[in-house]
Amino acid sequence: MKKLLAQIAKFGVVGVICFIIDYVVYRIFNVVFETTGFSNAFGQYYLISAFMGFTISVVCNYILSFKFVFERKEDMSRKKEFVIFLILSIIGLGINELCLWLGYDVIYLNLSWIQKIMSPGFAKDVFFKFGATGVVMVYNFITRKIFLEKK
Repeated sequence: MKKLLAQIAKFGVVGVICFIIDYVVYRIFNVVFETTGFSNAFGQYYLISAFMGFTISVVCNYILSFKFVFERKEDMSRKKEFVIFLILSIIGLGINELCLWLGYDVIYLNLSWIQKIMSPGFAKDVFFKFGATGVVMVYNFITRKIFLEKK
């Protein structure tokens, strides 16, 4: 049990580092899209921003995860390992995008009482982004432990 708790703690540290990378890239792209007017042409521009941040953080996450968190399967090639990691991450990206879309477009934009207590920027850039990240973190730990870690 101590080993699992230590692994979860390491995963949390790696997750925080990768979240910071993801979030900074997400915010940068949002600002670029908002200042260039792209946000007027494509209302869900934040989904593109989320995709960019998530993609960059996945590469960092792969490197850090196998350096500090998970023990590699000795009988699995690095290529196969990365492909599985990538597939699991793409599913995680889908979960992330779905959570953002449901949170902002379905819940926030359709419930006026929520709009009264938080700004669109806070809803999109903080509240639902952090919620989506939490959901994906749990998914990532469980699936990587099942499919990628040495038994």
